[in-house]
Amino acid sequence: MNKLNPHAARHAALAALFAASSALAPGAWAEGAVGAAVAPAALIQPALVTPKALNAAMLAIAAAGQRLVAAGERGTILYSDDAGASWRQASVPVGVSLTALQFIDARHGWAVGHQGVVLHSADGGATWSKQLDGIQAAALVLKAAAEVTPQDLERALADARHLVADGPDKPFLDLHFANARNGYVLGAYNLLFKTDDGGATWQPWQQHVANPKGLHLYGMRGTGDALYLAGEQGLLLRSIDQGGSFSALASPYKGSYFGLLAARGGALVAFGLRGNAYWSGDQGASWSKVDTRVQASLAGGAELADGTLVLVSQGGDVLLSRDQGRSFAAQSGAALPPALPLAAVAQARDGALVVAGLRGLRRVAVPASPR
Repeated sequence: MNKLNPHAARHAALAALFAASSALAPGAWAEGAVGAAVAPAALIQPALVTPKALNAAMLAIAAAGQRLVAAGERGTILYSDDAGASWRQASVPVGVSLTALQFIDARHGWAVGHQGVVLHSADGGATWSKQLDGIQAAALVLKAAAEVTPQDLERALADARHLVADGPDKPFLDLHFANARNGYVLGAYNLLFKTDDGGATWQPWQQHVANPKGLHLYGMRGTGDALYLAGEQGLLLRSIDQGGSFSALASPYKGSYFGLLAARGGALVAFGLRGNAYWSGDQGASWSKVDTRVQASLAGGAELADGTLVLVSQGGDVLLSRDQGRSFAAQSGAALPPALPLAAVAQARDGALVVAGLRGLRRVAVPASPR
């Protein structure tokens, strides 16, 4: 099978750097009813609450109303109610590294990460509960495999049994919720699960994706009536039937895409390896290259309150676009952080950016949009 690309910033490189922190507990696998095992320690032991968490490597950050919530290594989740000036540690039931999170309002959010973990918060990120893990996910895939068409049954069952036998070693790398009930989590080897009840139950959804090589899925976003997936080896897919099926799009690039930005005007930006980014204004039918002027892999992005788009790179670059993603540039007047791998970015309530990376979290002042 494919290996996770070592150059992926948020979804791969940084996650790989932290993989050791969420490794399986030694000696713990025992044969079970479906070939899987006793859960590794990181799936059943809460994240350690410690002052050192304030300096933990962080892989994701998002706004929950006026609050900021960030997630990273060893199950660390931090939240701030003063625009990132100070942080408190959340109560988290697992100790695995967390790779992405999203809030759909000030209270309800989800986080995903290593060992197939999906977490949910109903109080703005202060406390979390586990909705899914890799052991449960594998069992769901095995159960669903028996329901596929007869001509696909043998392969589906074989793939499902391999997933069960491997244990919870495959990470979720991104998520996309349209509202409090309907969402997806996605990750390595074409893993895709869907919920229509806020995560109370999950359905394996990879059979709905035209990804025969089982390439890793790194990013998902929605714009208008369409949903988009991006992944390794130039993989781009689109659904125009509310997620019923995802068809391949012609890709302008054969390297990995590590994420997608969906601008409020409907434009899309796919970004990834070695500073590459591509823009589409026609629902992915055609793409034009964006000159980012950086060589480091682009790891994460966000849309700001005024419509500005921002990307961050593994080289510490913070890039802004005032034209719906057609062009990006580092602003010379911005107080940029020193060069270090960045994984994600979000806007604080006072307009500043807060970036997440190897050395934790820090604020970045950004010049106001020209009038």
